[in-house]
Amino acid sequence: MTTLLKTDLGTIPLIGRGKVRDLYAVGDALLLVATDRISAFDHVLGTGIPGKGKILTQISLFWFDLVREIVPNHLIATKVADYPVELHAYAEQLEGRSMLVKRAQMFPVECVARGYLAGSGWKEYKAAGTVSGIKLPAGLLDGSRLPEPLFTPSTKSQDGTHDENISFAAVEKAVGADVAHELRRLTLAIYEKAGRHAESRGLILADTKFEFGMTQDGIVLADEVLTPDSSRFWEASLWKPGGAQPSFDKQFVRDYLESIHWNKQAPAPSLPQDVVERTLHKYLEAFRRLTGRDLDAQA
Repeated sequence: MTTLLKTDLGTIPLIGRGKVRDLYAVGDALLLVATDRISAFDHVLGTGIPGKGKILTQISLFWFDLVREIVPNHLIATKVADYPVELHAYAEQLEGRSMLVKRAQMFPVECVARGYLAGSGWKEYKAAGTVSGIKLPAGLLDGSRLPEPLFTPSTKSQDGTHDENISFAAVEKAVGADVAHELRRLTLAIYEKAGRHAESRGLILADTKFEFGMTQDGIVLADEVLTPDSSRFWEASLWKPGGAQPSFDKQFVRDYLESIHWNKQAPAPSLPQDVVERTLHKYLEAFRRLTGRDLDAQA
């Protein structure tokens, strides 16, 4: 499997490159292309994970379909044959890892749902007994299940820096009270349905984040959805509060970077082959467990 770190679509206007995705303008639409880049500690690493962009895209498409009765999404087409003709010449770069989507006015918040205590939520809880200012019971552990799923929004970094947890009042101030309440409702409804599906596959969806935007037809779910890059999936049979949980994400990468004592400053290091292979295996396993099928052979 080849590794695509950077797309080149000739004269198609490039809007920007994120940590993983390249974004192009295609008439009134946008083209999102998931590369095989991988980031850790807010830096893109020198080595990619072969096929990662295809895995993430197909996971997102699975979830977009599963939750479409809760909220519409921004998809227009996902097969290159259905794209405008000027994109057909780039099928090798695009097939299986791209989405042609509607333009939307994106809301300036990350909509985070947490059913378990982990990551930045655990750090805040240890320091203050809260998550996004929401008071939680005493005595919870790293990995504990919360009394009920929480909406714990964060800032949306525009320059690659780390997102910061914010209060619901801050969301109301940013987007208005009515929209804030709807974003919270949608976030928790999607999390509940996705969590039930994950549980049926022997997985725990500990937390996840969504991005929403506004179109002329109303609020839509956008970007990627419920992938190992934006969500914590844990092995349900091994769940044991009190520390880090066996997960389906890039934890191998983080562990390696910690082991070499990287100072988390640019330039980011490359990864040894065994770390690449173990990370790819985890992404593929997550895909198969969640969707019940193998990766699309045509992708």
